[in-house]
Formats: sequence, C-alpha cells, structure tokens
Amino acid sequence: MYRRKDKSQLELENFVLPFGGKLNPQNRWIRLCELIPWDEFEERYAAQFSSSGTGPPAKPFRVALGALIIKERQNLTDRETVEQIRENPYLQYFIGNNRFIDEEPFDASLMVHFRKKINAQMLGEINERLHVEEIKKNDSL
Repeated sequence: MYRRKDKSQLELENFVLPFGGKLNPQNRWIRLCELIPWDEFEERYAAQFSSSGTGPPAKPFRVALGALIIKERQNLTDRETVEQIRENPYLQYFIGNNRFIDEEPFDASLMVHFRKKINAQMLGEINERLHVEEIKKNDSL
C-alpha cells in the first residue's frame, strides 16, 4: 500500500526547528533538494506498490530516494544513514520532513527495500535530470 503526500516539494520557510532557528538556504542539502524532480518520479515509484490496503504503508519516494542519496554521498552504512538523518535537520528536510524530529525516520532495514524499488534505470534517469537541472541553474547565473 502506498499513501502519497500532497506534494513532495517543501517550502524551506515552513520547516520547523525545535529551537526556533531557520535552515540556511545555501546549505548543500537544500540546494540539492531544489534540483531533484521529486514529483516527476513519484508516480513511477508509487506504481510499484499494491493498492490492496494491506500491510503498512510504504515510505514516500522522497524518503526513499533521499536516504539513498545521503548514504551514497556520505559513504555511510544503512544504520549510520538513519542515525545521521535522525541527528541532522538539513537531512530531515532533504527527505521531506516539515519539522525536526529527534527519532529515527525509519528502520535501517528499509534501505534494502528502497534499493529494490528505486532500481538502476530509475537512478540513471534521476541522475540525468539532476545533470540537466544543474546545467540550467549554472546557465542562469
């Protein structure tokens, strides 16, 4: 079963930190987040899940892809990826949270399922889109 959030793209200004601060829009995770076409790939990801209504709901595409990107960019284990996300408000924003929560976003064992659902072909397409978006962004500067 898959339950889609209203929209994958979050407004940076609406991310709530427990200590009343604001996230820096120049942070590398915020900038990368703006380049990823989350909604474009959401439908393909969601289509892989049963609509029978049984079992726990799947994690959103943004959580799955975001966690995989964090893992690879930081060269982390699955468990360390979850722990890094738990500790870092920028990473929590990156995976789609709208506020900081000091708890694990998911069990580390789900990383295996994320890798199965977001296959090499989809990752290649996402990387291609990121490359195109980066070029567009650099051309506009």
